[in-house]
Amino acid sequence: MLISRIAPTPSGYLHIGNLISFLQTWLIVRSQNGKLLLRIDDLDSLRVQDEFLHDIFDTLAFLEIDYDLGPRNILELRNEYSQNLRIEQYQKAMAKLKLDGQIYGCTCSRKIIASNSDFGRYPRFCRDKKTSLNRVNVAWRIRLPLRYEVNIKDEIHQKVETVKLSDVMSDFIIRRKDGLPAYQIASLVDDELYGVNYVVRGKDLFTSSAAQIYLSKLLNYQFHLSSRFFHHELLRSKDDVKLSKSAGAYSIFQMRKEGFKKEEILGILGTHLGFKKREVKSPLWFLDNFDKIDWK
Repeated sequence: MLISRIAPTPSGYLHIGNLISFLQTWLIVRSQNGKLLLRIDDLDSLRVQDEFLHDIFDTLAFLEIDYDLGPRNILELRNEYSQNLRIEQYQKAMAKLKLDGQIYGCTCSRKIIASNSDFGRYPRFCRDKKTSLNRVNVAWRIRLPLRYEVNIKDEIHQKVETVKLSDVMSDFIIRRKDGLPAYQIASLVDDELYGVNYVVRGKDLFTSSAAQIYLSKLLNYQFHLSSRFFHHELLRSKDDVKLSKSAGAYSIFQMRKEGFKKEEILGILGTHLGFKKREVKSPLWFLDNFDKIDWK
């Protein structure tokens, strides 16, 4: 059975860019009679706010994007589904990588990295320093093979893309300096635990998929190694800027405050998928017109 997930981070209100990814995931799952998981990435407690958690549940209900697995409210999240309840699983994965000699300690600051590398790629300054992994304020980095490539098949367009992972991400972090598991390891472990076998992401996370495929090989994660992928085009502003919380993207919360109705918001999403705004009535309408969707 196909199992996919939507994975918002409660560090801001959901915006149109989030919803286009959620909608496409929902459409793929429902068209194949699969199951959809709501996974809320709440590991970084300093960024999580209750108002943003409420917004996730409220927005999905408002737009009628339903799911089969995952929390229905904040209480269920904290008691049953929070990433903080899976810390032991993340630690086990990191411990295996440590035991196998796949990681090394890094003390470099973002400022040092930015001033000594092009495009923000880590220059591998600490790779051969043998910094103790038990030191305070030390990040754990994966020791990637040089010139390492990952092939990823796009399930929608049936084409294979190659990413030179060692060039675009260099030796990426799996444990932050504060001791928290980094996104790459937490997301991967979650997908493996829940049996996710179809990953839908924006193209900006293509390299993350490549990084997690590499980690899957090291950890022998069979579900993820057999996963299918679709990396969709991002929704952008008129100035060709990616819509994101950090860029101050227009939130669904604000749109609703200003009087936007469900059909109007779905219509905006519909234009990204090749339809006219006035045609769209509900998520089920997209399913009825699945074969006409413009999968970008």
